[in-house]
Amino acid sequence: MTPGRYGDGRAAGAPERNHAMKVGIIAGNGQFPLLFSRAAKEKGYRVYAAAIKNEATADVEGVCEETEWLHIGQVKKLIRFFRTHGVAEVVLVGGVTKTHVFRDIRPDTKAVAFLARMRHTHDDTLLSAFARLLEKEGLAVRSSTFLIPEILADAGLWTRKRPSASQAKDMRTGWDIAKEIGRLDVGQCIVMGGGSVLAVEAIDGTDATIRRGGGLGTGDAVLVKVSKPTQDMRFDVPAVGLQTLQTMKEAGVTGLVLEAGHAVVFDREAMVAYANENGMTIVAVDGSPASCPVLGKG
Repeated sequence: MTPGRYGDGRAAGAPERNHAMKVGIIAGNGQFPLLFSRAAKEKGYRVYAAAIKNEATADVEGVCEETEWLHIGQVKKLIRFFRTHGVAEVVLVGGVTKTHVFRDIRPDTKAVAFLARMRHTHDDTLLSAFARLLEKEGLAVRSSTFLIPEILADAGLWTRKRPSASQAKDMRTGWDIAKEIGRLDVGQCIVMGGGSVLAVEAIDGTDATIRRGGGLGTGDAVLVKVSKPTQDMRFDVPAVGLQTLQTMKEAGVTGLVLEAGHAVVFDREAMVAYANENGMTIVAVDGSPASCPVLGKG
């Protein structure tokens, strides 16, 4: 035994850790898998990552107990990995580039049987069915924010600049339209400008939507990003970060409205600083825009 350490590898004086506290992550792209894993470790969890190839960053290996790399569709490998390590709770964290689903999928027999039962493969239907499959295999699917609720957007005006009258109107109008698009499971965001919908999110994702919409605007367009009316907070939660603001700036989209409590926010301080430096406005709405003091009823 190494001097000054316990038999389980803890340094002398370190708090005892409950080894029954394990959590698995199905890691996609972006920084969410790293943020979640670090927060879980701070709370005493041992984290095991099933990392999606061509999506997750290699950095997950440095913050997790064990990492298994797999392609989309390798369901049996994923389940076996978690079972081997005694993991009973899992979260889906990070995105998956939707176009990669068609190029990188390697379905095993369990995945083929799963897909054969699907009437359609819209995001919500597919993810909800996948969660049910995991739960039938003894893996409880938890909310991606259950250990880090502070990462969810809180209500209010985040920036020094308030939305202009036209931007506030676009935010109110765009909110209802985006909710309807979400109800249809098409996407989670739209770009509005001058009272018109300039772009709707589809399979190309948020950044591409911002660029398409901004190219049709006049420099005061707004991004409306909301949860779906039947949003399952275990996965596919709307997310924004500094990169979102940078893409908006490049495209001439200068306003952002989010749904408080239903959007994950990365790099909030950096986001707000960047928005203030570039004359942009950010509003997080709790409930509906009509009841928001910043947006009012118009």
